[in-house]
Amino acid sequence: MKENLYEYLSGNEYPGRGICIGKAPGGKKAMIAYFIMGRSTNSRNRVFDPIEGGIRTKAADPSKMTDSHLIIYNPVLTLNKTTIVTNGDQTNIIYDFMSHNKYPGFGFEAALNTRTFEDDKPNWTPRISGVVDMELGGYKLSILKSCDGNENSVQRFTFDYSQPLAGVGHFISTYKCNGTPIPSFAGEPLHVAIDEDDPDKYAAKLWKALNEDNKVSLFVRAIDLKAQTYKDVIIKKYKAVEG
Repeated sequence: MKENLYEYLSGNEYPGRGICIGKAPGGKKAMIAYFIMGRSTNSRNRVFDPIEGGIRTKAADPSKMTDSHLIIYNPVLTLNKTTIVTNGDQTNIIYDFMSHNKYPGFGFEAALNTRTFEDDKPNWTPRISGVVDMELGGYKLSILKSCDGNENSVQRFTFDYSQPLAGVGHFISTYKCNGTPIPSFAGEPLHVAIDEDDPDKYAAKLWKALNEDNKVSLFVRAIDLKAQTYKDVIIKKYKAVEG
């Protein structure tokens, strides 16, 4: 049974960072969504900034940035016919491993085998990642997490959705909910409905569902699988201060 992602998010104060990938109702587009949230002033002081083929995070107000570790990275990059989306600097590691020029024969799982969860004791925030085939719409999701909060044990899970159905997607987030420490996401990615093929409408619905106090920025990409084109949408809570 598919879950309503909007209802799930609106009832969850702090899922942290989240990735949702799936196919639009007509089956002609792949849909990708990635959002970041924050509880601290430093985490909230961010915006998504477009770069070639993707986005980067940057400080909304550079003068207020106290620690860039784990919060400044490239969430989305495009390599040939693949979109890569993650919650950390593993985006670039995956990009390098999937680039035949640098690591022949290496791919998504091999790249993530070199990484572990984030070093932010006591949360040990999971690393979540996804890749999307921009020709067929198939995708993979991954989570690297600690075993019950134990820093000495990393668990690596990869979920392969090579034949996605129209109107169906999967969602994974760093956290299960708010807490102290914050509990990691558990179980398989949520099986959710994708009800929009318009990225602007989809982004607006997701943004509305996210907790008003904690949401920071949202990215949506709609990929036309036949035309091999895509449209990106960015919504951000805070306005960037121009230096």
